[in-house]
Amino acid sequence: MSDDDQPHEVEPRPAIAGPPAGLGILRATLVGTAVFVVLGVLGAILPDVFGGPFLVVSLLEFLGGTIVFVLAFLRAVDRSRTEAIGIGGLFFGAGSTPGPVQRILVGSLVVQVVTAIVVGSIRLYTPMAFGILAPMWSLGLTGLWTAAYGTFPERPPELTRAGQRDAQRREHRAAGPGDRRDRTE
Repeated sequence: MSDDDQPHEVEPRPAIAGPPAGLGILRATLVGTAVFVVLGVLGAILPDVFGGPFLVVSLLEFLGGTIVFVLAFLRAVDRSRTEAIGIGGLFFGAGSTPGPVQRILVGSLVVQVVTAIVVGSIRLYTPMAFGILAPMWSLGLTGLWTAAYGTFPERPPELTRAGQRDAQRREHRAAGPGDRRDRTE
């Protein structure tokens, strides 16, 4: 089988050599998720004792995650001038983060969402239901890691108005005399 017979693959994900960049972000994601899950489980069992701390952690993770989300978005806007950044690549690491990093970041998000739904369903109409806000923590940190360290394809250059006008003129000339309307009216 020759190289031409092989299917062409999409550009592979970046590999990790040694410890990943942004280790502090990864640790913050894991620690925030662990604290949220432990307090969620304890709060579901003993809501009178752990409901308050769970509420505080949920609100702090929501607030912190929202701030980090905005910072990640602003960083991505800055990078988008030269790189093509999509929402899936930015906030879910799709194709822009190494596999192990994406598993940590998206895994934390999934664990927080599942924990929030389960705990909120068990203790409906209590402070435990506020847990649904906490996954913003992992979502924001995923966006921050990817905006800072992710790899994105280069953005193709955009033509200015003058460049667009020149391109239209070239197309018009290339069309040939038989394809153009007579403009001698």
